[in-house]
Amino acid sequence: MSAKSPNPFSAEASFGMGYQMGGQPAAGGAAPAAPAAPDAGPLELVFDVTEADFEARVLEPSLDVPVLLDCWAPWCGPCRSLGPVLEKVVTSLGGRVLLAKINTDEAPNISAALRIRSIPLVVLFIGGRPVDQFVGALPEGQIRQFLDKHLSKLAPPGSPVDDLRKAAAEATDPGEAEALLREVLSVDPAHAATLMDLAERAIAGGNLAEAAKLLERVKPEARGDRHPALVKRIELAKNRPPGDAPAFAARIAANAKDFEARFGLAALQVYEGDFGAAFDQLLEVVLRDKDPAPEGWRERARRQLVEWFAVCPDAEAVSRGRRYLGMYLN
Repeated sequence: MSAKSPNPFSAEASFGMGYQMGGQPAAGGAAPAAPAAPDAGPLELVFDVTEADFEARVLEPSLDVPVLLDCWAPWCGPCRSLGPVLEKVVTSLGGRVLLAKINTDEAPNISAALRIRSIPLVVLFIGGRPVDQFVGALPEGQIRQFLDKHLSKLAPPGSPVDDLRKAAAEATDPGEAEALLREVLSVDPAHAATLMDLAERAIAGGNLAEAAKLLERVKPEARGDRHPALVKRIELAKNRPPGDAPAFAARIAANAKDFEARFGLAALQVYEGDFGAAFDQLLEVVLRDKDPAPEGWRERARRQLVEWFAVCPDAEAVSRGRRYLGMYLN
């Protein structure tokens, strides 16, 4: 980064305000012209970056293709498990997104600019600025969902199947969305993503038998991480936990450290599909209970959260839950 230009990561910068090339804000929403990048040879899909080449290898390329920035450190165990998953996802997308990896221990200025509090942190850059992020070692399926919501807006018109799935995702009427997905299956009866889309909608609608039938049709080699997560959600939805939600809530109101009641309420909330509320209950257990015993409430809550993170369909709720879990455990 040139010493003559302000750092594009200013102290005031944040998500929503945007970082701009050369430190200049875009006028009227238009991106400023990028300076010519040095000739670095063929474009790599996965590469390491430093503070010295960050602008040339992350900000400038993101004007043309989205760039994921993997913020990691050698001492971070979850970073080591997340890295190969990110590489697999990016490689499978064939150049629709790039993956830059930065060691936060060696990049204090960028770490400060991104206000990194916990790693792994993954930031998506589009148009020379960060547009979204997630914290924690998400499973492959949730990483793909995270990228899909952005790539679907950027991708040129694709095959009829792609167009139908996109229209279904944007449809506000559930019946119309299902009809569009069924039309995909009339073109490609074994389309794995569509079968799982329909299964997820069936689970949300309480039609568990139909969801199970749809999942059985997905070929084993096409199942990925999403398939077992949907199977687990069917299992959770089939078995209503014991207890009464208002009674559990009353017990918690009377005693915030009634951890048994918090577990009971969280289980009922997951049964109803409200994962975010369930995460909040168990995060309160982690925050309030200081007993480090392996079978204590704190560790039980941590294990249950990790299990539910893997099956929750809401990537934002999972990212928030992982972030707070990391904060409360440290």
